[in-house]
Order: sequence, then C-alpha cells, then structure tokens
Amino acid sequence: MVVSDYRIKGATGDWEVVVGLEVHAQVVSDAKLFSGAATAFGAEPNTQVSLVDAAMPGMLPVPNCECIRQAVRTGMALDAVINRWSRFDRKNYFYADLPQGYQISQLYHPLVGPGEVEILLDEKDENSVKQIGIERIHVEQDAGKLMHDQHPTMSYVDLNRSGVALMEIVSRPDMSSPAEAGAYLRKLRAILRYVGSCDGNMEEGSMRADVNVSVRRPGGELGTRTETKNVNSVRFVMAVIEHEARRQVDLIEEGGEVAQETRLYDPDKNVTRTLRSKEDAHDYRYFPDPDLLPLELDEAFIEECRASLPELPDDKRKRFEGLGITPYNASVLTAEVETARWFDALLDAGAEARQAANWVVAELFGALNRLGKTIVDAPVSPQQAAELLGLVADGTLSGSLAKQVFEIMLDTGDDAGKIVDERGLKQTSDTGEIDAKIDEILAANADKVEQYKAGKEALFGFFVGQTMKAMAGKANPQMVNERLRAKLN
Repeated sequence: MVVSDYRIKGATGDWEVVVGLEVHAQVVSDAKLFSGAATAFGAEPNTQVSLVDAAMPGMLPVPNCECIRQAVRTGMALDAVINRWSRFDRKNYFYADLPQGYQISQLYHPLVGPGEVEILLDEKDENSVKQIGIERIHVEQDAGKLMHDQHPTMSYVDLNRSGVALMEIVSRPDMSSPAEAGAYLRKLRAILRYVGSCDGNMEEGSMRADVNVSVRRPGGELGTRTETKNVNSVRFVMAVIEHEARRQVDLIEEGGEVAQETRLYDPDKNVTRTLRSKEDAHDYRYFPDPDLLPLELDEAFIEECRASLPELPDDKRKRFEGLGITPYNASVLTAEVETARWFDALLDAGAEARQAANWVVAELFGALNRLGKTIVDAPVSPQQAAELLGLVADGTLSGSLAKQVFEIMLDTGDDAGKIVDERGLKQTSDTGEIDAKIDEILAANADKVEQYKAGKEALFGFFVGQTMKAMAGKANPQMVNERLRAKLN
C-alpha cells in the first residue's frame, strides 16, 4: 500500500514533501541517435564509436528513425500529446566525456507533450488511484563515461555511450512521498518494458532518475528544490527523497535556507552531497541545432506507431480481473512484462484463470524464489503448468499430490502426466478402498471415536489426517470427508 499522507515531523510542526522525477531512459535501438554505431552494453571501451560520436570535424548528424519511433510509441503509451513538429537544440557545456562541447537535446519544442501515469495506491483496491502528470518527453544524446579506476593518476574516457539515444521523461511535481515516487517509477518502468522502448535495466544505467525534492508547510507555497542526479534504483530514489526531505526540514528549522543546487547520492552512507549550483536554461546557451532540420511526423507514421503498441499493463490488469482474478493477483501478474506474457501463455494452454493465478502467485513464484530463478528461466513451461492444473481440475490429483508432482517437475523437467503414470501418484476416489482404510482408522482409535461422538468435533481433522496418511495422500479429500462423516454419524 502506498502512503499518500506522508509528512515529515519537524520541531516546529509538520512538513509536506513535493517530488518530481526526470527519468532518463535509454532507447532500445541497434544504432545511436545520430550515427550507425552499435549500442550493446558491456563492449570494450571505445569500440562502438563512429566519427560522428567522436565529434570529428565535418561530421554531420543524421536522425535514427527507429529512436524517434520508439519515443513516439512511449508517448502514446503514456496517453501523451505527440507533437507533429519538433526541433533539436544544442545544449552547450564543457565536460571531458562530451566530445562536441554540446549535447543535442530538445528544450523549446519537444517530441512529446503532456501525458500521465496512473499509480495504484492500494493493490487490493483498484479504485485507489492517483494520476502523476508527465510534462514532456524529449529525445537527446547521451554523453560518454569517465573511468577513474584504471590508472592511479589519470582518468580515461570511454565514448561507447556517447550519442546513445535517451528519452528524458519529465514528471510534474505531483508526488508527495517516497512510496508514491517508487510506485510511479515502477509503473513507468513497466510501461517502457511492455512497449519495448527501453529495457529498464537500472543497474546497467539504461534507466536512471534525477530526483527533484522540496518541502513546504501543508498546503503552502512550493519550497526551493534540489536535484539529485543519476539515481539508479527504485530503492535509492525512495531513500534520496526521505533523506533530502529530512535534511531540508532540519536546515530550514535551524534558520538556514535551501540552496537550489544539484546533488549526488552516496548509497553507502545514505546521504546526498552538493555537486554544483543549479544551472538555468540560459546558462547552457540553448539554440536550434543548425545541422538538423525540424522533425515533421506525417499521419501514416503516427498510425503505424499506434498500431504497433501492445496491450499495456493497466489494460491487461483489467482484462485479468474480468476473468475473475483478484485485483491483488492481477496487479502482481502484470507488474513485469515477462510474467504477464508467461501467464497469458498459461491461459492460452487451457488453464482456468482464477486457479492459474492463485497457483502462479503462491506456488510458482515461491519455487522460483527458492531456486534463485526468474520467470524467464522457469524450469516449467506454461504448457506443462497447464497440464498440471488440468490434472487437479479433473480430480486426477489432489492439492497435496499436485505439490509433489510439481516438485518432481522442477527437478526432472518431466511433464505432469508422465510423472503421475510412472510413479502411481493418481488420486483415488474408490469408495471401497477409502471405506476400508477409514474402518481400520476408526477401529484403531475407538477411544477417540467415543470422544468425537460425545461432542469433541475437533477430532474430525485427526481422522481425516490419519486416513490421508494411510492412503499415502492419494485419497480424494472430498470423498474422505464425506465417508468419514457418514460413518462417524
């Protein structure tokens, strides 16, 4: 559950937190934004650098259509305005890993305008939602990377990342707690991964957030904000907000003023520290890039982008709920695109929706967690799982037998039907065999039978357990209950 009335307790009263995120998402594309150089992660330094990326004299950028297409599709998935006309600008600043001396970005006329992301405040209540506004999405090129640990006295520059396409997704300051920011970032990541426009791998840096935080008295004027750069996990984003809000409150209450500045987060010490004073747009001397024509999108391109969109998380969750799946299970099953696809394949293989959802969330996820695996490398396929669930549905297996069969499937990779046949694990509903075992149990526990008949009804569970044990768990539990009640009464 997301806490929406989050407050910082100060010495002089309560404070509200106001949060906005600027998310940099690396576009999934085989080539960079303005060159044909490769974009694969983990390549040897400076092996994926074209003359354009290295800013050699006379080199001219040419926009990669696929990067533009991915950004447009992302905007559509966020229900955002797609600007038919947009333009690239030069953002001028010097840094050692920026060969051009400027970054090609979009300030005045971005590719994508306002949109929104809906977050769920309570996973068990589908009506407890909040809309987080998206201000804009602009496309820009990434800088290179400085390597400080290769030599004791020198730093090296790796330009493999230079020129890689980024989508900067700028939210409105609509979040008011670490939990809301975490929910927003997880939801945004899920949407990007469903669309296929960004792999969302925060550990590899393909998705990272700049965290804007300010504090104010409840309902008061917005305070001065700070921006903590390049935070690379949901957990760290939440930690930054909590730490930075507390730091600002303590500073104000001690008589100080919050400086508008850029900060860095140290996860080892869980603190932020000053990097530089916050620049304004005029400090970068933005102007239209003279080497690039404006982007003009025709209707055919827009429609192709729209037609290529998959079913998105919210739509999939509502479809699952329409099949009788609980809101909680539906939200869990749609949180990651790989899980949703696996579950859809399970339904396509014939599994009943509610039974399948309960089994995936309780049994499959538990087994994967125990084995240290993900749904992508699950040792059981959706088709195998559907067969197992079908054997439970038709009475071939009881719940306890199904657990045994599932464990054998995990170990061997064999199909459920083969395991049942080879190991004789089929559930029995033979009343003659069940009656015989019940008679033996009752005869061996005559004293407990008398106690039960005298009113100690809790002993009924004892008789059920003894009967199931005697039949090695293969008896139909419903049949055992029925025959025991008939005989005891």
